Parts: sequence; C-alpha cells; structure tokens
Amino acid sequence: MKPRIEAAYTLAPNAIKAMHALEAAIKTSGLEHSLIELVKMRASQINGCAFCLHMHSTDMRAHGETEMRIYMLTAWRESPLYSARERAALAWTESLTLLAATGAPDSDYELLKSEFTESEQVNLTMLIGAINVWNRLQVGFRALHPVDKADVAA
Repeated sequence: MKPRIEAAYTLAPNAIKAMHALEAAIKTSGLEHSLIELVKMRASQINGCAFCLHMHSTDMRAHGETEMRIYMLTAWRESPLYSARERAALAWTESLTLLAATGAPDSDYELLKSEFTESEQVNLTMLIGAINVWNRLQVGFRALHPVDKADVAA
C-alpha cells in the first residue's frame, strides 16, 4: 500500500491542533483511560484503520490491558471479559460508527443511560466522533503504521 498523502496532519495544522485539543478534553473528562482505548480500538476495527489499530493496541498494552481483552474485542458481546459499563460504551460506539445502518437505536441509548451520566454520554459521544475522524483521515490517505521486522511474515 502506498500513502496517498505523506504526513497529512502537517497540511492542516490548525485542524489537527483542534483535534488534539478535543482529545485532551476527553482525556480529562473523567472517562476511564481503559474505556477510552477500548472505544478507540473498536471503532478502528470497524473502520479497518490499521494505523489506529496499531497505535491503540500498543497504548493499551503499555497501560496494562491484557492481550485476551484486546483479542476478544471484536467478539465483546459473546465474551464475559467486559464490564456492563464497557459493554454500554461499545454498543454506543458501534451504533454511532455505523450510524447510517443503525440510526442510533433507542435500545443502545437506554443501555448507555444506565451506565453513564449525561455529561459522560456527551464526552463518550465526542470520543466516538473523534476516533471516527482520525480513522477517516488515516484510511482515506492510506497512512502506514510502523512495522517491526519481527511482525513481518516470512
């Protein structure tokens, strides 16, 4: 794969700065770091963003997330490894990431309401929007993730 634009983030510095400010606001919103990373990882899985999958799986491991919770994330509905709060966030992530198909159903919102305050709901929704923007930037311009030689197939 060849990038369509090299280092796209350098070509719109004000927009990228605004995205980083949004990320900083979300980081200090009170949402748990592990929950934030699960949401970013799940949206990136849905969107097929290799760059973001690499970044967030690396960050999750660095913050103590288990390999099994990372591996099982695509099957979170069938796995007992996620809390009720995480499940509500993951359902909302899928609903909003696939918005054209889901329409953000009331059932997912009711689940969200049962686990998150209104302020947390807004911050979580902003987080989901932000990771979807990052995914579209990276996938759209074919950003390449770092490659460790040990990870390359023989």
